[in-house]
Amino acid sequence: MVGPETPPEFSHPVKFGELGSRPYEAALEADEAERTALAARFDCLSLDTLTADLEAVREGDVVRVTGGLAAKGTQACIATGDPVPFAIDEPIELLFVPVPKGGDPEEEVELAEDELDSLFHDGRTVDLGEAAAQSFGLALDPYPRSEGAAEALAEAGVIGEDEVEPKGALSGLKAMLEGKGKG
Repeated sequence: MVGPETPPEFSHPVKFGELGSRPYEAALEADEAERTALAARFDCLSLDTLTADLEAVREGDVVRVTGGLAAKGTQACIATGDPVPFAIDEPIELLFVPVPKGGDPEEEVELAEDELDSLFHDGRTVDLGEAAAQSFGLALDPYPRSEGAAEALAEAGVIGEDEVEPKGALSGLKAMLEGKGKG
């Protein structure tokens, strides 16, 4: 996690004063050192490419960022550790909002389902690179699986969701929901 004491691996700050109602365009591409650091941060075996094409528009004290992110690399399979390739091509749509007065920028904020993801800004800069990095982290598969994952998990005694049988008070619920039970 990047915090105040740790500079972001892929920092591309834009001064708040440079942003206006016209889109500020940024084409970002992570270099080898940035990709290596991001791969370590997000627990990837490799990050071969990471690019983002973004537009930022200031709306009062809020900055709306839209665009897209592309990345390729490999993650470790959760069961075998084998490399699992990924190719990400994701839209980005988020808001930079001011740090709440008297608030902690690390504090979690609850968003309604229709609200955009939000990052905080300090009123001086917004970091488009960090926005791309966090979007990349969210786009990664949290449970990458190689071709041998199912077999390895079965050998370890891990059962799949389709193999779970309800127990106790819930044992008849599945049949009732499928219209097989008494009702």
